[in-house]
Amino acid sequence: MIEQLRRRGRQTLSEERTKMAAPRALLRAGHLAWWGGGTPRTLSSQSNFGQGPNPSYDLNPNRARDPQQGLVASMAARFYDVEQLREWIFRFSSWNLYRKNKVFSYTLKHHGPNVAAAHFVLSQGGAVRFQDHEWILPRDKKQFLRNSLHFQKLLLEEVDASGCVINYYGLENLVFLPSLRSLRLCGCPFVDDWCLSRLHSLGGSLQELSLAGCPQVTERGLACLHHLWNLRRLDISNLPAVSNKGLTQILVEEMLPHCEVVGADYADGLEPLPEEGVCVEDKADSGVAT
Repeated sequence: MIEQLRRRGRQTLSEERTKMAAPRALLRAGHLAWWGGGTPRTLSSQSNFGQGPNPSYDLNPNRARDPQQGLVASMAARFYDVEQLREWIFRFSSWNLYRKNKVFSYTLKHHGPNVAAAHFVLSQGGAVRFQDHEWILPRDKKQFLRNSLHFQKLLLEEVDASGCVINYYGLENLVFLPSLRSLRLCGCPFVDDWCLSRLHSLGGSLQELSLAGCPQVTERGLACLHHLWNLRRLDISNLPAVSNKGLTQILVEEMLPHCEVVGADYADGLEPLPEEGVCVEDKADSGVAT
């Protein structure tokens, strides 16, 4: 009797162990499924998780690779990730540029266009000068904002935005200033021909304009400056996008006869005329009768 109970207990224990081992075996393989004669797949390898162009997440251990492709194949497999990173960087840069060139609508509404324009330029690292006052530098921005009610009654006469990231949309803060006499945009990387076409509203007040070192300004943009009929000084030095600087300066001077155009040499880009004596000598050396 005791022996029968022991046999029944061993049989029950064996059945329970078999039931517990079945799910464990299913997790391991379920059944042996060979991948081209390789190692058996598990449930994780049978799923679609991680199957993509990036080999770092590819769970297939026997993917055929051409050894002759080498680094080129590896770069091609990772190109999707690099392209995504480049797109993210471009979007972030565009958003940051838009943020820095937004219109200061709150300051414009409560303090007027002069204070709003000064706040915009100081936020970008530029400098401004109000009527009968000294230059206000970026380090004086907090003090300027505390005294904004005082400057609200004054006119903004000079703006130095050299090296700032101001673009076409950022000029919305400057083009409606009634008494702006001087504007310096030296070395601004985003000032282009479209920006110059937007300065026409300053034609009655602007007397000095500096575009030195702007890499995107061409002769087409300089042709838009004919609206600035009150301009007295124009700096167009170091403009790499202008093809023929000497001829451009001549055309700008004819377009703005009362303006002093500086920064370019007349002989820059123009071929010098040969001297008369040199022509005679060349003809004599070649045996041609004169």
